[in-house]
Amino acid sequence: MKIQIKMLDIKKTYLTDEKKRPVAVQVDLETFEKMEQLLEDYALGQFIEENDPAENLTLNEAKEYYRKLKQ
Repeated sequence: MKIQIKMLDIKKTYLTDEKKRPVAVQVDLETFEKMEQLLEDYALGQFIEENDPAENLTLNEAKEYYRKLKQ
């Protein structure tokens, strides 16, 4: 399976100190939200990949587990 990754076009503004050294980067809110979503999606994907199928519950085991949580 071939995975295609689309890079985000990040419009950024560099903030500098009094000696004109870059100290921070500013991005617009829309870009930040896209970056945040990409990071969350990546982390979730990693979590899913690391999941051990042997640790999965059957449907009945899951129902019993959640029933006990409600008590």
